[in-house]
Amino acid sequence: MYSKIIGTGSYLPAKVVTNFDLEKVVETSHDWIVSRSGIVERHFAADDELASDLAMHASRRALEAAGIDVDDVDLVIVATTTPDQIFPSTACILQDKLGIKHAAAFDVQAVCSGFIYALNIADLFIRNGQARTALVVGADVLSRLLNWEDRTTCVLFGDGAGAVVLQRSETPGILAAKLHADGSQRGMLAAKGNIRNGVIDGSPYIEMEGQAVFKFAVKVLSEVVDEVLADNKMQGSDINWLVPHQANIRIMEATAKKLGLSMDNVVVTVANHGNTSAASIPLALDVAVRDGRIKAGQNILLEAVGGGFTWGAVLIRW
Repeated sequence: MYSKIIGTGSYLPAKVVTNFDLEKVVETSHDWIVSRSGIVERHFAADDELASDLAMHASRRALEAAGIDVDDVDLVIVATTTPDQIFPSTACILQDKLGIKHAAAFDVQAVCSGFIYALNIADLFIRNGQARTALVVGADVLSRLLNWEDRTTCVLFGDGAGAVVLQRSETPGILAAKLHADGSQRGMLAAKGNIRNGVIDGSPYIEMEGQAVFKFAVKVLSEVVDEVLADNKMQGSDINWLVPHQANIRIMEATAKKLGLSMDNVVVTVANHGNTSAASIPLALDVAVRDGRIKAGQNILLEAVGGGFTWGAVLIRW
């Protein structure tokens, strides 16, 4: 028994912020941002938009693409670093907004690797018979964690959501997954603030050691990709499409090179939305599915690395 993606959806908020817009509020330039990250613009949520709202729009599109009614969904997993509130979970709030009545619902917090983690969890639920149809969502509003005095981070992130519908299948879908974490590296990328006695204790903003993150990301992504391919007796040349976490074009190029893949076989959308954390892979996947690049029978590799540090990969037969 397998689990298979039968529908994808995504959503970006209406407000577009270009690099030229950022030049007016922070000491940076369009050319510097593009050369370092590949980002041209990003989307910011409206003041009254929450992660669950972004997730709702993406989920509705995925459900429509799948031809699935909300009553068929028996598992809802939301990967997010920016939940609507401390509790209940954003997944429970999304469940209510969609009108899903009885499905299990919970959040996954693995930062930029969150969607990979959530997809693997949903696959296991389906394979062991605890669920038949799962809605898996990545949604984040990272614009609310940006320090506009830190020009090395504030230009990199945006808001968005992506979703997939995963269903039990007798034909191959998700073939394998590998997940890892190393908490000893948690200081390289973090938002360290917490709420204590009703006030924020510590910095609530994203802090990142850029060069250290880059080196770590390239290393662990190449390792986890090798792992998942070796377990399935595959090589990089067997992959039709690499759909990586959309954080930095240079990391994507380095990973593709390690795999021996041309960038023509890498789905790249980072220019249009920046780093949207857990949303970035399902956003990119939805774009490639809807424009016809991803076709039935192809081998698709998803991979991501994020704060924690967490990282992982999922291999899919489409």
